[in-house]
Amino acid sequence: MEEMNLKNYAYLGDAVWELYIREKTVKITNNAQKLHKITTGKVKASFQAELLHHLEEELTEQEQELARRGRNLPIPVGRRQIQSEYRQATAFEVLIGWWYKHNQERLNFILNKIETHLVF
Repeated sequence: MEEMNLKNYAYLGDAVWELYIREKTVKITNNAQKLHKITTGKVKASFQAELLHHLEEELTEQEQELARRGRNLPIPVGRRQIQSEYRQATAFEVLIGWWYKHNQERLNFILNKIETHLVF
């Protein structure tokens, strides 16, 4: 199995998550300002951290370990004021990126589960 650096999984997961959110928001409005506001509200660290918290009971041991390792990645200096939130969001992105590369079925299951928590 191809293995990437955790930072790369987080990078990929960030893009996958934003695309998922954008696909949902374009069905809501054609107004660019509204699209941007809705999207940024769903891709920010605090929202991702909250989602990870809701998913914790669903995670397998391997996924919990990936999240733990993701939370321990170094944090950019500019993000240190919200360190806890940023770490949780990074763990969320690591998982999304890992599922995207290794288990699309699991990714779809998780995204469907998350959709019940999204309020647009």
